[in-house]
Order: sequence, then structure tokens, then C-alpha cells
Amino acid sequence: MSSSGKLVVQRLSDTIALELERRILEGALKPGDRLQPERELAAELGVSRPSLREALQKLVSKGLLHSRQGGGTYVTDRLDAGFTDPWQEMLGRHPNVQEDLLEFRGMLESEAASLAARRATDADLQRIGEAYGRVEALFAQGPSAEVFEEQVKADLAFHQAIAEAAHNVMFGHLTASLFRVTHDHIDRNLRHLRRLEGDWLELRAQHAAIWEAVRTRNAQAAQAAVRRHMDFVQESMRARAQHEARESRAQVARKLVKAAE
Repeated sequence: MSSSGKLVVQRLSDTIALELERRILEGALKPGDRLQPERELAAELGVSRPSLREALQKLVSKGLLHSRQGGGTYVTDRLDAGFTDPWQEMLGRHPNVQEDLLEFRGMLESEAASLAARRATDADLQRIGEAYGRVEALFAQGPSAEVFEEQVKADLAFHQAIAEAAHNVMFGHLTASLFRVTHDHIDRNLRHLRRLEGDWLELRAQHAAIWEAVRTRNAQAAQAAVRRHMDFVQESMRARAQHEARESRAQVARKLVKAAE
């Protein structure tokens, strides 16, 4: 009922738009995903194509969907741009902010893992298990340059699958945003960890511990396993920064020697 006491009938297109918004929020439709063809989507929702078309236009006007040249309607990949763009720029100019961001990521991911251990459905556990299986298969190949990019992607996908299994839309979206912001930083850390076999094996053991805790629905162990993992990554980041500083000083020294010759 409205404030005037009259019954408010929601337009069908609004109902359809709300359903598609829900799918975007819950991650069923992810940034960059292409929607089904109108005929298929209308049949799935049990609505007419004109009503669906009107709903899609509403979401396009909100910036949640967009059409691409050549056909097709896509979920925007700019949903979190207002968050990620300025942070990516600042991280490049202020490397010390990386440690603060990593600390925040640790708090976010450890709580997400705890919730995932309690809330994950069987389908969630299957998805996380598959993501872990890919991580382990790739990392088992060692710190190989040939598969390094795939290792980074698999690592991020594993953590993202856990965040989505927390069944809190903010965890899923914030984690995805943080991964976009910190992708280069994660890439550099893994490159640094490739230098020592012991560190690489430790990373594999940490992923296994996280998966085991979530799989067995041990919320406390899942939270602790992620904390240990993030502490390890943070120490790696510091070690990498020290290594890069030494390399920089050595380069300066070599240039000075060469100039004096």
C-alpha cells in the first residue's frame, strides 16, 4: 500500500530488473558476463520479450548493464571502478599503502573464510574444491615461468570462491575489488616467493590448510589458516621490498663506478 492508502502495483519490468539486480549482487552474474539471448532469458523468467527488454533498458540506464557493438548485453565491469581506479593509482605512487591494504585484506578474507566454513552449500564446496584442485595442480609444477600467469589467476580464483561462499554480497564484491587493486602486487609477491623452494612449498601447504578447514566446516581453523597465510604474504612483501631496495642501491653503485672510469 502507498502512503495514500492506494494499492501500488509493481510493473513487471521492475520485477524483472530486481531479479537481475539480485543475480548481479549475489555473483550469479559477474562483471563482464554476457546475458543469455533475449528469447532464452525471457523463457527462463517466464516473461514476455517486450517486458524483458524494458527491464534491461532500466539496468542499462543505471549503469549495471551495457550493450556492445556486434550484439549482446553484458554486466558492467565498471561496477567497482569508483573504488579500484583511485586506489590503483595511489598504490603506484605510495608503496607503503600496500601494507595497510594487505592488513585489510587479511581481516576481510579471514572473516570470509570463517563464514564460508559455516555457510557454504554443497555446490559452494564443490566449486571451492575445484578451484583448490587447480591451484594445487599448477603450483605442483613448481615456480615455472611457463605457467606463472595461470598460477596467479588460480590463486585469486581460489580465494574469490571462498569469499563468495560466505553468502554475504559485500564480501564477494569487496574481495573481487581488492584483487583487481592488488593484482600487480600479488604478481610481484609470487615472483619473489619463486626464488626459494621452501617458501613455495609453504605456500602450497597454506592453501591446503585453508581448503581443509573450509571443507570440514571448521570456522575457527579456516579463519586462523587465512591469518597465517596473510602473515606469511606480508612478511614476503617486506622481504621483497628489502631485496628491491638492495638491488636499487647496487645499480646506483655500479653506475657511479662506471661513471668514474
